Amino acid sequence: MQLSAASTSKKRIRFTVSGVVQGVGFRPFVYQLADKYTLSGFVSNSGKGVSIEVEGSAEDIKAFYEALVTMPPPLARIESCEKEEIMLQESEGFIIQASSQSDSISSMLPVDVALCDACRAEMKDPNNRRYKYPFINCTDCGPRYTIIDTLPYDRKNTSMKFFGMCEACVLEYIEPSSRRYHAQPISCYECGPQLFFIDLEEKNCRYESDVIALAVKKLQSGKTIALKGLGGFHIICDATNKEAVESLRERKHRPSKPLAVMAASIEAMLEFALLSESEISKLSSKERPIVVVSKKQNRILADAIAPNIDKIGLFLPYTPLHELLLEAFGKPIVATSANLSDEPIITDEQELLQKLSFVVDGVVTHDRDIRNACDDSVMMDIGGDALFLRLARGYAPKSIYHQKPIEKNILAFGANQKSTVALSFGHNTILSPHIGDLNSIDAVNYFQETIATFERIYEFVPEIVVCDKHPNYESTKLAHAYAASHPKTELIELQHHYAHALAVMAEYGLEKEVLAFCFDGTGYGDDGTLWGGEVLRATPTQYSRFAHLQTLYLLGGEKAVREPRRVGLSLLFELFTFEELKNLEHPLVTSFTPQELKTLHMMHTKGINRPASSSVGRLFDGVYALSGFLEELGFEGESGLILEKIAMQYKSDESYPFTIEGGVIEYTEMVREIVFEKEPKLIAAKFINTLCEIIILLAQQNRELSVVLCGGVFQNRVLVEKLKKRFESHSIEYYIAKETPVNDGAISLGQAYYVRKILEQKSKDNNE
Repeated sequence: MQLSAASTSKKRIRFTVSGVVQGVGFRPFVYQLADKYTLSGFVSNSGKGVSIEVEGSAEDIKAFYEALVTMPPPLARIESCEKEEIMLQESEGFIIQASSQSDSISSMLPVDVALCDACRAEMKDPNNRRYKYPFINCTDCGPRYTIIDTLPYDRKNTSMKFFGMCEACVLEYIEPSSRRYHAQPISCYECGPQLFFIDLEEKNCRYESDVIALAVKKLQSGKTIALKGLGGFHIICDATNKEAVESLRERKHRPSKPLAVMAASIEAMLEFALLSESEISKLSSKERPIVVVSKKQNRILADAIAPNIDKIGLFLPYTPLHELLLEAFGKPIVATSANLSDEPIITDEQELLQKLSFVVDGVVTHDRDIRNACDDSVMMDIGGDALFLRLARGYAPKSIYHQKPIEKNILAFGANQKSTVALSFGHNTILSPHIGDLNSIDAVNYFQETIATFERIYEFVPEIVVCDKHPNYESTKLAHAYAASHPKTELIELQHHYAHALAVMAEYGLEKEVLAFCFDGTGYGDDGTLWGGEVLRATPTQYSRFAHLQTLYLLGGEKAVREPRRVGLSLLFELFTFEELKNLEHPLVTSFTPQELKTLHMMHTKGINRPASSSVGRLFDGVYALSGFLEELGFEGESGLILEKIAMQYKSDESYPFTIEGGVIEYTEMVREIVFEKEPKLIAAKFINTLCEIIILLAQQNRELSVVLCGGVFQNRVLVEKLKKRFESHSIEYYIAKETPVNDGAISLGQAYYVRKILEQKSKDNNE
């Protein structure tokens, strides 16, 4: 058969590939692909991603391109692939060139990935030179973001630059057929990091051998240890030992907030948890998140791990070090972030010894530096979809590609709780890993360090900074300070709940008007009050407050957030006179002394220290107290978790009365009925059903609009599951975050999306 001239003609094509294409085995993949199609040329990392030049027949180059974009390595994500024909060079062979640095850096930072099956098999093989090696990795697994200093992602730009490869590792590194071909963190016993055990019960005696055995001995004796993971230290103890778990809580001053449990296998988890196939899939994924699942009645785990609730956060080991420890110990462990309350996860051994020596009895550590802190990701599975409570290790930094580029650099400062930052430039927005609540000096410093890290890596100079409107948010103060110190930088403030809606719109690339239900604990409203039960008609550039929850009052301000019975009492003050209230035989009322009632009633009637709020989160607190739960909350969202638990015990579609007049969702009659209900589980079920009815009614009144669900209240599994079923039965199109946090962790993404769309609109207007 005679070939056409077109199919045999020789060409040279340059490809510029952007996305997550560094640190994921992309260059070795390209090398092997070029070899398969007998193409000459080269591949190299660059600031924009990966640069490729191939020379050969047009037919072979076409086949190369199709394989490149349709079958990339499993950890890679191609956002764009630009190509141009260039002059022939008559080159021979294909090589991986040293990385080049372009004028602007736009490559996406690679994320950390759990130990792969191939490395696990080697680690368990007594005949392998990396048998039980605690730092084994390859191009398909291991540290990425947590060890990187700057892009391009090369060994010299990571904390592995201090470990020169031995001859055996070099041979693997340069061999195209090796799984470790150009794997930057490659090492072995001879040339890699060193493991240490520090015994705090022996005056910080430092051991270099039998580290795992020493750690296991501590755990077996009911002690607590710290272990250096990928993005920070874990605090670990025996999850089956009641005294050990209670001691950890007491030492860490963490009375009731749930603790995560790490188990060696899915089989081990099934002994104490109910797992769906979808949850098993998420637990076993290469990202290894903490997945919040339902407890099973068991006698294995200590009750103190997740008291008062029927959920537990589980995860599988994701580093070889974790796997080796669990294998040697033989039981599940508590593995919680090593930090003080309101402070970020600790990454440095000396800081750990300084701050947590009273918490731990020993430390498993090593000399590979953690360059960028990164906590564990936390998610739930709802109907097969992920719902993120914390976006971090394995998933972040999260990059979102936009079809339309922008010309200005945007830095978004996010919120005050569950804070993150976002950078937006060109075609990309990058959402940082979870930073945390900005309630301490160390947390604020970490927030600023994260910004500095991203600015350094991307050589990023913000031209616009955007922040929340709340004047007391630390993130808002930092944004104002940043703008003040950079006079050419524009400052934009954005309403909190609108940013929530925009975050979901950014994830899905929505440009249409939506009906957004923004339900959370608090947020600064346009009228200066605390919002949190908002229904917005929103586009990417503007919004209006279509409806909102009836106002309630927080008696004592912040104290009411910790003490829900104050919120419940304020609801009663709206219903009854003081004389009627005193004679009301209700546990909530009798939990206060007569003098306390009198003082709080005066505060309520005179408007003293009783901020107004439309928050659904605070309404949850009030209903929780009216249901007979009168203790202070141990952590944010505890009231919702407990109501969720008991609501699941009462299968009913009953709901309470409500009205919507003049855009106000009135629930006074609901409170009146709750006061005289006897069963807490009935109250919880009917209350959640009522929220569902409110949302469905408003959605049906605005059938022309798609629905967006956003804010921390939608972390309630029962509510979201009910809504999804109702939306589908009524053919209502809806969106809820699946790849970004539904809570304040995505506020910075929404802020950045707003400014992008404003810039796009200005550019469009200028061109018309």
